[in-house]
Amino acid sequence: MARCRDRGWLFVVFAVLMAPSPALAQPRDIAPLLTPILEAHKVPGMAAAVVEGDHVVMIGAAGVRAAGKPEAATIDDLWHLGSCTKSMTASLCAMLVEDGRLRWDQTIAESFPDLADEMDPGWKKATLRQLVTNRAGVPADLSMEDLWGRLWRSNEPPARARLLLIEGVTQRPPLHEPGTTYLYSNAGFAIAGAMAERAAGEPYESLIQRRLFGPLGITTAGFGPPGLPGLNIQPKGHRNPTTPLGVNHDADNPFAIAPAGLVHMSIGDWAKYVSWHLRADAENPRRGLGLLKAETFDTLHTPPEGGDYAAGWMVTSRPWGDGRVLTHSGSNTAWYCVTWAAPKRDFAVLVCCNIGQESGAKGTDAAAWALIQEFQKSKAQQGREAPATTPGESAPVRSGPGGR
Repeated sequence: MARCRDRGWLFVVFAVLMAPSPALAQPRDIAPLLTPILEAHKVPGMAAAVVEGDHVVMIGAAGVRAAGKPEAATIDDLWHLGSCTKSMTASLCAMLVEDGRLRWDQTIAESFPDLADEMDPGWKKATLRQLVTNRAGVPADLSMEDLWGRLWRSNEPPARARLLLIEGVTQRPPLHEPGTTYLYSNAGFAIAGAMAERAAGEPYESLIQRRLFGPLGITTAGFGPPGLPGLNIQPKGHRNPTTPLGVNHDADNPFAIAPAGLVHMSIGDWAKYVSWHLRADAENPRRGLGLLKAETFDTLHTPPEGGDYAAGWMVTSRPWGDGRVLTHSGSNTAWYCVTWAAPKRDFAVLVCCNIGQESGAKGTDAAAWALIQEFQKSKAQQGREAPATTPGESAPVRSGPGGR
């Protein structure tokens, strides 16, 4: 009899475990909200999403993949994220720090002892933490001695090209003493990515797929302009509203700086990444952790004293976010994207478009602001949040340099 009762309890437990969980409401289609923004700012195509906690509540795409072509942009298309790659690289480095393969105070010279003898002595104090907060003294301009041109022309594998970048940068003194001054630098994040691949013994491009994107369920990530030459199967970048670029060498930055700004993925996959950071922030009342420890996320989201740039995130304040928010934009001059995350409100907005320059910057900014207001309005109607921000309060200000 006891054995029968045990089987009965097992059946009940099994039934509970196998019962389908309550279905989440389908995300609202926000394509109609995006369409007039495209027209106002001469943007060929755009995709956007609103994340609440760990799921997407609004998503949509509008416009076309390429100016003058009929194929419509879709939410499954791939979008170039430019400098929004930077926090991804910092997150990858954080995983290796937790593994004990890297340290935040590890220097460039420690990671590359084979290059140390040729480095200017000033670089021997520059650390990983300073690199991912843009405080290592790494220059923004790589034109010295034609370094940028050599990176463009290089046919070496990306990991080898990053060594060429490190050699070219570190043979001259840092632009300022490491740790003392903020200077936005793509090369600094390229060096951080090279430190990660040296520590792991694996190229950055496969390492970040395996350690970060895969565990987050991101399946569409790649590098450089998406699509294939001669085909209109993915959005194409634009530097003006009428002329799409091809899928070729000239449509993006050199692969040496992939850790600073070459990732592309779908808007839905990018939402998974942003949601991960949103939920893990210390100020989120529904904080939930995954892949990294709480103290590691705190490091990633906290700027050095006196600054506002954390590890690939700008940290600022907005009334609609109830104070502190995380943000970043990205552009290689032919695409533009921006994300804003409000941990205290447990929501984030993400916008991508396939044009750079002023059209992309203003178009994504306008869309982000429209989505923030739309989200707050929906919460006010549900009686769960304060009313939407009133007209006249300032819209979000774009977050700074992009990918080039």
